[in-house]
Amino acid sequence: MTAPLTLLDGGMGQELVRRLRTASGRAATPLWSTQVLVEAPELVTQLHADYLAAGADVLTLATYAATPQRLRRDGLPDQFEALQRGGAQCAIDAREASGRTGARIAACLPPLVASYRSDVQPAADVSRQAYQRIVACQAERVDLMLCETMSTIEEACIAAEVGLSSGLPVWVALSVADELPDGSVPRLRGGETLGAAIKALEALSVDALLLNCSSPEAISAAMPTLSRTALAFGAYANAFHSIAALEPGGTVDTLQGRYDLGPEAYAQAAAPWRAAGASIIGGCCETTPAHVGQLHARLNRAQ
Repeated sequence: MTAPLTLLDGGMGQELVRRLRTASGRAATPLWSTQVLVEAPELVTQLHADYLAAGADVLTLATYAATPQRLRRDGLPDQFEALQRGGAQCAIDAREASGRTGARIAACLPPLVASYRSDVQPAADVSRQAYQRIVACQAERVDLMLCETMSTIEEACIAAEVGLSSGLPVWVALSVADELPDGSVPRLRGGETLGAAIKALEALSVDALLLNCSSPEAISAAMPTLSRTALAFGAYANAFHSIAALEPGGTVDTLQGRYDLGPEAYAQAAAPWRAAGASIIGGCCETTPAHVGQLHARLNRAQ
């Protein structure tokens, strides 16, 4: 019997940048969503509220770009703790205002330097220290730890181990390569097989395994491998063409959304994941509250 559905929220960074541009005309910067946390945290709270209204059961903090490494690169190293805690407060405020007291808040343990780029990951000891700083800021303010967009086994395991030290549930979301030769086994962005990553994380006794920030097609191709785990599992795909050309320090202006993945089409793409046993489903980059609303309507109707 398939476990009850837990509905994640959708994309934060690009949607926040769009909302800030609409509200103030502000151009995108390498700070991504951190820029909005600094200049207009009320927009972060409102987006969280919009996801709750759409049916999301879990809010993920808008602190993806607020790592020690990114803030040092972009000139805000002294604001790390304030941004981490401010991001948590935005989610807490949205939950309290909504009356959705059962909704959970997930800390965000992201790639420390850049998404998809295993070649720029810090050394293991440096990574561990950075994740320890993030967890120390978030543990008392959240309900679970979400390690997301992990592209190598080492990156995923370090983030998971630090998350587990908090005593909170830990979910790990792996990003798989979008393009593979026919017949190939699913692989992480860094080249290792998804199967090997699953075994390593199962050995750590994390609470859930997910796939994220990959195309819906890549996630569907990897779902048979993921569904063999005994852990809770799920997915949240992106809806853009590619970020292969995005260099560390780039902006969202280099990204292009897919016109064929509107809310209804995205929900249709996600339906087979639910049929395969996925119990945690949401959206990633370029998805919006409208996408989550369609997931809520379609996937709950199918139960």
